[in-house]
Amino acid sequence: MARVEATAHIHAPLEDVYRVAKDVETFPSFMADVESVKVLQREGTHTVTAWVGVVQGRKVRWVEDDEWDDIRHLCTFHQREGDFTRYEGTWTFAASDGGTQTVLAVDFELELPLAGALLSNLLKVLVRKNLESMLGAIKGRLETTAPTTGSRPIGGV
Repeated sequence: MARVEATAHIHAPLEDVYRVAKDVETFPSFMADVESVKVLQREGTHTVTAWVGVVQGRKVRWVEDDEWDDIRHLCTFHQREGDFTRYEGTWTFAASDGGTQTVLAVDFELELPLAGALLSNLLKVLVRKNLESMLGAIKGRLETTAPTTGSRPIGGV
């Protein structure tokens, strides 16, 4: 199994960053690598979401369980079913230097026939770029808009 991590410092309040991250259904509107996200079930802090991502022009599909811890500003997730053999990780958010430090860590496994070390390393690079792209999209969305704390929520959440 491979582990990939991406980190971003977002110049926006913790609560704003966390709210945008939780509003996964809006991701396709501002993330190029995310074609669709649909919340299939929402019960308290637990959601089940169906994703279609695009990696190097190829669609990748999966359904994941997300557990959002609003006190610790943490999301843990794992794939229920989909194209990955295994896909799980954490998304952490912490107030830092007038903004929010955001870390997205993913452990994944994708079994491909005849996949050697070279392909495995390429997959790690592609997944890392995808995570960096997601964090960059959230950063861009929040750093180019007015602060939302205390006003109406982004995306209706």
